Amino acid sequence: MNNIEQFNPYRPLLFSIAYRMLGSQMEAEDMVQESFLRWQTVSTAEVQSVKAYLTSIITRLCIDHLRSARVQRETYVGSWLPEPLIADQPPGADRPVVLAESLSMAFLVLLERLTPIERAVFLLREVFDYDYPEIAAIVDKSEANCRQLVRRARQHISAHRPRFDATPEQQQRLTMQFMETCGRGDMSGLLNLLADDITVWSDGGGKVTAARRPIVGPERVAHFFISIIAKAPPGLITKAAWINDQPGIISYFNGQAVSVLIFDIAEERIQTIYAVINPDKLQKIPV
Repeated sequence: MNNIEQFNPYRPLLFSIAYRMLGSQMEAEDMVQESFLRWQTVSTAEVQSVKAYLTSIITRLCIDHLRSARVQRETYVGSWLPEPLIADQPPGADRPVVLAESLSMAFLVLLERLTPIERAVFLLREVFDYDYPEIAAIVDKSEANCRQLVRRARQHISAHRPRFDATPEQQQRLTMQFMETCGRGDMSGLLNLLADDITVWSDGGGKVTAARRPIVGPERVAHFFISIIAKAPPGLITKAAWINDQPGIISYFNGQAVSVLIFDIAEERIQTIYAVINPDKLQKIPV
């Protein structure tokens, strides 16, 4: 078996790790490609576990990338949100809940509170179920240090971890109702869909006009979206989609994606809306 045949079965895993680490589909794909290039230089006869070796390569690449990108994140204009990841359909019932939740916008944003090494060990342990001896070897830390890092990361995340108690059917129904009420300019109907503490986060990245601070409260959020719809140019097309294992809406103009909305839904209400309008993060949205 050659290097390519050994590598290819692990591409999905490597992308899954890298995307959660970096919050960017484009950067994750770059990390997978760089891992492949490095794998080609390895004498595979000396590798005891291909999975562990490749996981080590991609994890270390992502840690280094995050450290180098920290200044860019700190100077980012407005709210930073992950690059949307579009799926053809909702996650299957047989998919582990932790994998679906770890793709959510809320979870990926929470990971930004962690240091690169904390993020790595937390994901490897809590999402991908690696044992501590494996994690220690991957990140070149002691097992005791890795346990401490995971415990610290849990404390940072647990208090703000998103709630997911709605079924995919309920999520899709509320998403469609949101589209319809906004389209009608139905303020009362829209208010009925929004939680009392609804918050909208917008990411324009300084490239397009976007709210630089979160919009909080049902009245403000409802007015915000109805006014946007009222000003929408002729020819704007919107469609429901499944984004980051959550319900969402993609808007297109002149054949290009111009915005993506992703919804956190719990207790039969929309709790949070993430609006990604940074054109750099919409390049891989399918038409």
